[in-house]
Amino acid sequence: MNRASSVPAPLAWIDVVTERLGKALAWLILAMMLIQFLIVVLRYMFNFNSIPMQESVMYMHALVFLLAASYTLKHDGHVRVDIFYRGFSARRKAWVDLFGTLFLLMPVMLFVLVSSLGYVSKSWAILEGSPDTGGIPAIFLLKTLIPVFAVLMIVQGIAELIRNALIIAGRIAPPAHDDDHLEERV
Repeated sequence: MNRASSVPAPLAWIDVVTERLGKALAWLILAMMLIQFLIVVLRYMFNFNSIPMQESVMYMHALVFLLAASYTLKHDGHVRVDIFYRGFSARRKAWVDLFGTLFLLMPVMLFVLVSSLGYVSKSWAILEGSPDTGGIPAIFLLKTLIPVFAVLMIVQGIAELIRNALIIAGRIAPPAHDDDHLEERV
């Protein structure tokens, strides 16, 4: 392969899945805003309160926050203290990202995955529902997002490991980022 060759198929597949998931979840933000607006209007103009509507906003927020984290990782949008990193060459950044993914991201996500399984399985065993009368009877599904989040982050982490190893080896070009405007992209 030459330096500008395309990424391997498994890496491209992970990127496509992560990209589509992230873009689909972005629509939930609009739905959350509209439902929250409706909740406020109904409460203050008509003195009407809906627990399922309030809980639906919480569910959508959890979906966006947990499931779009891998999309954020793919786009290098997570918080980073980059006092030195910003000035590094693309190859040196790839080394930092590779070690960070291998020794920080992966162990933490494996810990989250393993430690959440008992918590989630207990919730499934009783089909845990809302503690509020009339609430959404699906807390067990909400809690299931925790291990799903960890799996998505591990899969995207594997993609980042492969990508950075290929950049270090000179088999693919590093992604073009305008690091001066990361805050504006997020």
